[in-house]
Parts: sequence; structure tokens; C-alpha cells
Amino acid sequence: MGGLPAGAVEPSEHDYALWEKRVDALMMLLSRKDRRLLTVDELRRNIESLGPEAYDEMTYYERWIYAITQTLIQRGVITVDELGRKIEAVKTREAQRA
Repeated sequence: MGGLPAGAVEPSEHDYALWEKRVDALMMLLSRKDRRLLTVDELRRNIESLGPEAYDEMTYYERWIYAITQTLIQRGVITVDELGRKIEAVKTREAQRA
């Protein structure tokens, strides 16, 4: 299996935030056999492509959303420009709510 040796994994229980649940659901939907927009191997490869500093600073689901995004860009499902426009639209919408 991939990855780097880092000692024992210390599992921690916590309540999942809504966005974490959404990332998990997104992964499940994109990797369904009838869609195959994402494979676990692609997810792992993109997570492993993070530099050590970014990997250590990101949470588990932050790494997942990074890897999902990279895979969708690599496959041509979305473009960086489309993603940027959507992020700006969400920021604008959230600023108007505040």
C-alpha cells in the first residue's frame, strides 16, 4: 500500500461537520461504478502528491476535497476557471448573507 511510515494511527472520535459529510458523499457519488468519475487510486495518488507541509496542515477531509478537485480537473470534468468562478459566486452569496 502507498503512503509513508509514520507510526501508529491514533483514531479520534469527533462529530463530523456538514461539509465533511458532503465531501464523503461526493466521493461516494463520483466513484460509483455507473459514473466512475473518480477512483480510490486517483484519490490516493493526488493526496500523496501533496507536499509534506500541506499534507500535515490539512485535515483528512481537506485532503480528500483537494484530491477530488485535482482528479476532476485532470479528467477535464471541470476547469480551474470554472472552479474559480464558482468559488467567487459562493463568496459573494455568503457576503450578502452577512
